Amino acid sequence: MPGSEVQGVYGYGCRGENGAPAVSWSTAFRLRQFARGSLWLQPLEGCLLGVLLGSVVVRVDESVHLPSFWSYTPSTATTLLSAIVGAMAALTGFVVTVTVLVVQMATGTFSARYLRLWYRDRMLKILLALLIGTLSYSFTLLRRVEGRFVPNLGVSIAGFLVVINLLLFVVFLDRFLHRLRPVAVAEQVANYVNRDFEHYATFLAEPDVFSGVFDPAGEQPTLVVRSVKPGAIQAIDVRGLAGWAREHDCLIVIRHQIGDFVPADARLIETYGSAVSGTRAEGKLRTMIVLGGERTLEQDPAFAMRIIVDIANRALSSAINDPTTAVQALNHLSDVLRLIGTTDLSQSRWRAGSTIRTGLVIPARRWEDYLMLGVTEIREYGRAAIQVVRRMRAMLEELRNEVRAEHRPAVEEELARLEVTVTRAFADSVDLDRAKTPDPQGIGGRTNLPGQQWMTR
Repeated sequence: MPGSEVQGVYGYGCRGENGAPAVSWSTAFRLRQFARGSLWLQPLEGCLLGVLLGSVVVRVDESVHLPSFWSYTPSTATTLLSAIVGAMAALTGFVVTVTVLVVQMATGTFSARYLRLWYRDRMLKILLALLIGTLSYSFTLLRRVEGRFVPNLGVSIAGFLVVINLLLFVVFLDRFLHRLRPVAVAEQVANYVNRDFEHYATFLAEPDVFSGVFDPAGEQPTLVVRSVKPGAIQAIDVRGLAGWAREHDCLIVIRHQIGDFVPADARLIETYGSAVSGTRAEGKLRTMIVLGGERTLEQDPAFAMRIIVDIANRALSSAINDPTTAVQALNHLSDVLRLIGTTDLSQSRWRAGSTIRTGLVIPARRWEDYLMLGVTEIREYGRAAIQVVRRMRAMLEELRNEVRAEHRPAVEEELARLEVTVTRAFADSVDLDRAKTPDPQGIGGRTNLPGQQWMTR
């Protein structure tokens, strides 16, 4: 269920019979990540189910008498099942080949970070599971074909499964041919943000959870938890940490934000207030932060933005030189930035000089950080692409009118930086006035939108 998935990601662990955690939160999170990213787990399940279904169908065939037009001779059944086994093996190899080609194209054209979404795709896993399941099912039936017994029902089901496999393969091929377009990848990543950001904002709004930087002002922590190994912070158990802080009447401070790479023996957590110490407390707190080899999307919307920005950067490179793709990436960045900029996160903000000493402080990103991530590199790499700077100006002017009032100065600053960049890049160009004109489509869109003031030469 989607709700249970969100709860697992944002702070609910697995519980045993007495309400105690059956496994630690970090272990449960890693298991979910492994299950989502594994390409062999579901095919293995399909293989085992195929063997089980084949055995059950053989038992049913022994007790059921089918009409004569559903009967097969032993030689026909053997030939048909052998052909199905070979065809499923060949089709599985072809799907794997397509997957490898897409991986190569995605790495060279989109972003290496996109692969994290590719190998999570359910359609790919379902197709592989069904192909291998049909193979194992047909092989199980083939072993039972004898001179005096033919699993007629099972052979007919095998033929039906072949048709299903072929139809699903066509759907798979159509799906991934469409996903080879950079704009489709950007749309997919933006959808992840739209799906998860509300939950991200919800866990920041939890009681006793604050976003910001805690300044101890000379106060020494009562407990320091350090990282055992290097890695990027993939997720934290917000509810677990906040509950632990309430239970021990202390303030827990996370020293690195989600997505940061933390070296070994670096400070992860500090506690202030209650005198809590000991390796048991350190171990408990350490299990509420997950370190991994790379960032994830679940609690890190900036990572999704990073993927979209990477797509635009690749498109603007001299090797590809495709500014229209960068404009399409800006379209989806505009949607993501608008979502973040219109969300009220002020209630959870940690105030300087606050006297609160019970709760959890997380160094979450500010609006300025998201905006800088979304526009800086694209502005620099696309400064000479007229449609890119026109689309970016239109995006920033729209954001200025839509985001919360406290975020507008940051948008004004980005507009000023864009103005300086465009003026320098087009200083000797006859198109300076056009480069300073906002256009929602880059070039060719409507440029006289009501309520907008054009900056012309």
